[in-house]
This record gives sequence, structure tokens and C-alpha cells, in this order.
Amino acid sequence: MSANPDWLPDLILLEDYNGNWDEYLHTIYKIFYKDFVKSTPKYRGIKLALKKHPMINGKEATFWHIISKGRNENERIPDLRRCERIRWPRPIIENDKDPVLKVWQNRRKKDTRILLWFEDEDYLVILSERKGYLLLWTAYLVTQNHRKRKLQKEYETFLKAKAAPE
Repeated sequence: MSANPDWLPDLILLEDYNGNWDEYLHTIYKIFYKDFVKSTPKYRGIKLALKKHPMINGKEATFWHIISKGRNENERIPDLRRCERIRWPRPIIENDKDPVLKVWQNRRKKDTRILLWFEDEDYLVILSERKGYLLLWTAYLVTQNHRKRKLQKEYETFLKAKAAPE
């Protein structure tokens, strides 16, 4: 593993809040709010938006999705590794041209997605194209080796298709 780029912020650890989940949640939400609600970040000049509803405890759906895991949206549970990295999605989006990131597009059902993979840290940010804007879809650690292999293959296929003459 190499040294992380200067633009990548430090983790926010629960232990720094003496294990106080309520205080920690308040802190990580403030960071998310500053990065994605109060300001409007852009990816390559395209405005980013959030899935706001359903609001849960006054917090946007995208926030809950980024800090939790589980297949059923109504039964997701907080994931501390996701929480710790709450400061990472925006700088990854804003530094998409840094060669430490692998950036490509794919299709999921009818959606076009943009994937930004910081492979050295096994962290993935996914944006979903909408008409006139991008939706911050999710961000998470890629921990399973088969998922890493799948992402790598998808990235390589994208590069080959992009390099192929039209």
C-alpha cells in the first residue's frame, strides 16, 4: 500500500468520541451536510445531487446509505468502516483525474453509473447519471476479493472499449 494523496482526509474514528455513538453520528452527519447538502459539489462540471427521501431522523437517504450496509434498505445497519470514511467521497469526486483513482462508467439496469475506485484503499464511490445532474449513489469499502476482481475486469473492459477505434 502506498502513501495516500494529500487531498485525502484522515479517518473520523468512533474511539475519538469515547465510543459515544450519538456524538459520533452528529459529527459525521455535519461533515456530510457540509460536503453535500450545504454546498453543491460538481463532477467534471456536472452538479451532484442526493437522494433526500426518505428522510430518517432528519437525515437524507444518501447519508444513511453511505454509512450503513445491508441488502434491505429498511434494515441496513451502521458500518463503522463506512462511517470513518465520511470525509472521502467529496475529495475523491473532486480529484477524479488523479492517477491513484480508477474511473469508469458502467450500466446497471437502465442507469449509467460512474465508478471512482481508490484501489489502494479499497474504497469505491458510485454516481448515477440523471437528466442534467448526477446522483451520489453510494460509497463503500470493497472488502471481498471476488468483488475487487470484478471491478478490475470491468475497468479493463471499459478501457479497452474506450481505446477501440470507432
